[in-house]
Amino acid sequence: MPAAPKPRRFDARSPFVFDVRELGRRAGAMRTYDRDIPAADLLDVKGTLDDLYSAEGADLVLDLRIESVVEGILATGRVSGSLVAQCVRCLDPIEVELDADFQELLYYDISDLTAEEAEEAQLVVEDLIEVKALVHDAVMLELPLQPLCEEDCPGLCAECGARLADDPEHGHDAVDPRWAALSGLSLSGPDAGEDGDG
Repeated sequence: MPAAPKPRRFDARSPFVFDVRELGRRAGAMRTYDRDIPAADLLDVKGTLDDLYSAEGADLVLDLRIESVVEGILATGRVSGSLVAQCVRCLDPIEVELDADFQELLYYDISDLTAEEAEEAQLVVEDLIEVKALVHDAVMLELPLQPLCEEDCPGLCAECGARLADDPEHGHDAVDPRWAALSGLSLSGPDAGEDGDG
């Protein structure tokens, strides 16, 4: 029998926490929710996409259906809205539309699960469920890893940082590195002409 993960108490004030008490563990009982959730809470995990996307002041819409089944609560949801990202080529801000789905079974009891299943299982704790991890994973899987303002965005000039989309003819005269050391020398001597020192 797998050891149950130590359940933590859920904060009932969190927009990601839902009370399932009224379902009464009656298989087939169902309820739906339509709730605004702060996008910033989904991007606060370092090492995900927090450096590419900004969620300051942005809200996403969570449509959630919770249904009582024999093993626990089946949560089916959709997260929609938009986030501001930075184009990975030209660094301009862009708006990225989001529409992500998820479905997960949250268990009353994990005693019949394998050790591996129990480790990953989401639980119903004191008639409350929390879907933050489910929403977060769904959003992270939906967002592009390399957001672009345009599929063919030319990016920035590697030498001066100019935005190439504004000047398609932009370029720099290439200097042969073998002659680069001579570019700073001035002509002098009898063959320098009138501008020379001789």
